[in-house]
Amino acid sequence: MTRPPARPAPTGSVYFSLLGPLTAVLDGRPLPLGPRKQRLVLATLLARPNTPVPVDVLTDVVWPEAPPRTARKNLQVYVSAARTLFGAVDGGDRDRVVHGCGGYRLRIEEGELDTLRFRALARAGRAAGERGDLRTAARLLREALDLWGERPPLHDLRDSAVVADEAERLEARCLTVYEDWAEAEIETGRAAAAVDGLRDLVERHPLRERLRAAWMNSLHQSGRQAEALEVYDDYRQLLARELGLEPSPALAALYGRLLGRGAAPRPAGPRPAARDVSLPADLRVFTGRDDELARLLPVAGAPDGGVVVVTGPAGVGKSALAVRAAHLLAEDFPDGRVHVRARRQDGTARVRTDMLEELLRLCGAGTSGRPDAAEAEGAWQDWLSRHRALVVLDDVADEASVRGLLPRSGRSSVLLTARGLLAGLAPVHRIALSAPEEDEALDLLGRLIGADRLRTDRAAALRIVRACGALPVAVAVSGMRLAVLRHLPLAEYAARVEDPSAALDELVAGDVSVRSRIAAGWRDLGPGDRGALARLADLAPEGGFTLERAMEALGCGERGAIRTVESLIGTGAVTSPAGEVTAHAALYEVPRLFCLYARERSGGGAGGPGAGVPEPALPFSRG
Repeated sequence: MTRPPARPAPTGSVYFSLLGPLTAVLDGRPLPLGPRKQRLVLATLLARPNTPVPVDVLTDVVWPEAPPRTARKNLQVYVSAARTLFGAVDGGDRDRVVHGCGGYRLRIEEGELDTLRFRALARAGRAAGERGDLRTAARLLREALDLWGERPPLHDLRDSAVVADEAERLEARCLTVYEDWAEAEIETGRAAAAVDGLRDLVERHPLRERLRAAWMNSLHQSGRQAEALEVYDDYRQLLARELGLEPSPALAALYGRLLGRGAAPRPAGPRPAARDVSLPADLRVFTGRDDELARLLPVAGAPDGGVVVVTGPAGVGKSALAVRAAHLLAEDFPDGRVHVRARRQDGTARVRTDMLEELLRLCGAGTSGRPDAAEAEGAWQDWLSRHRALVVLDDVADEASVRGLLPRSGRSSVLLTARGLLAGLAPVHRIALSAPEEDEALDLLGRLIGADRLRTDRAAALRIVRACGALPVAVAVSGMRLAVLRHLPLAEYAARVEDPSAALDELVAGDVSVRSRIAAGWRDLGPGDRGALARLADLAPEGGFTLERAMEALGCGERGAIRTVESLIGTGAVTSPAGEVTAHAALYEVPRLFCLYARERSGGGAGGPGAGVPEPALPFSRG
């Protein structure tokens, strides 16, 4: 059951508002928020409450053109002013603005910020509607809408592009909640309450079909049949003139019912209950990845939708990041979040038609009979164009398997994870995951074995992390193993995983094996890439190599070596520098455990026990 939203802050607490100009009130008394740049920083932190905001983002907010040399120091001054403001409110007993590896995070409660209260009311209203309590749903949704002022959110700071983007996201959420409220009022027979507001919103958003459908229904229920039919005709002409399209089958069906003068129909294309049945549960342990989440969430949650590709080697935590992001974006996608595996249990790639059928079934968008590929793709694209959903396609093998699944129109988003780079997909936003920093890996290990045990021999724990190459799946398996073997000293286990001949045998916990995870990536490689990877893995104990060393190991010229190394980068087996650098100056790397596996296979071994066994999902962030 959804908990009721918190009330605004009680006496003695601060209450911030972003749904209009940026304001803060304490006991009915407005608080001074300082000069404009200081307010820009505060507004950005409040727009992403309880989430790290990277320093680069804050810099772009305050100095969009050319930041001064003192930008970072000036930001520290503005953040210090925010701390002072909260210190005066809290009596100096709370650390509200904290700094970590992901940036600055503002800690704030639901009852202290109008946008958090807006989301809580909207969530509770939707939950009531899904239970069938439409009157309660309409009341809660109306209460959420009443939090909005007469002016647009953050209108006094919108000359900053970053703040303007955040404000547009808020407006998009408000629009969706208004549609929810109007449909609830219509279904309870109180359409007259929504007619005028729907007309105004349709004038401002003429291509938004759900608004059109609600307006048609409200007019029909109010006895204004001719006007309801005219709304459809205007929309049909607008679509034909602007986009060369016809209204969706759902809206056309609504028009047909109105022509039949039957009982007041339900809204066209009713928004289903959130289809999250296929989304894995939120992760019990999730550490780090603040920077990646800060880059991923705004793109995936953009009002107009987006496509994000998360890439990286096997075991680096791609799926965990995608699932975490999907849970954090729940409020942005009222039509649900759908998770589909792009591979079968044996690790082979699923064909596109197979995934299409699953998507149509999960979203309730199936066609009669067994459609051919073109019909299935058309039905899927039609559903995407009419809904606001987040689709996670996990562990994609290649571009061909997902072409036709990505949205061509509408406001849905797709989040793909893949070992390879999927370079043939464009335009998409890309996030490449590498092994986390050692501190993050230590934090993961400590959560699994206990912070006290880690503190007893932090040096040995660091040796374990480094022997794992900080690869999340390897650190997690080490933690699970050590959590069971309580008698085993950390130093002794560190010595075991540091031994190249024994490391992969040690990285097993029950039915979870690091060797099996790496083997899945190995199976994706062609014979030529496997041989090249094995030769490159012999270059250095830790897998680092230059282009010149690669030419020597591969026995080829510069062009051939570049093509081979770039091919391996494309598969995720070799990592490259994050910044721009010439091929000759770059230091490439095969992660340590991948080196060990490649050497194992090149030596003619069978790959160790369980090399071909599918892996169960790990119950933590780094699987």
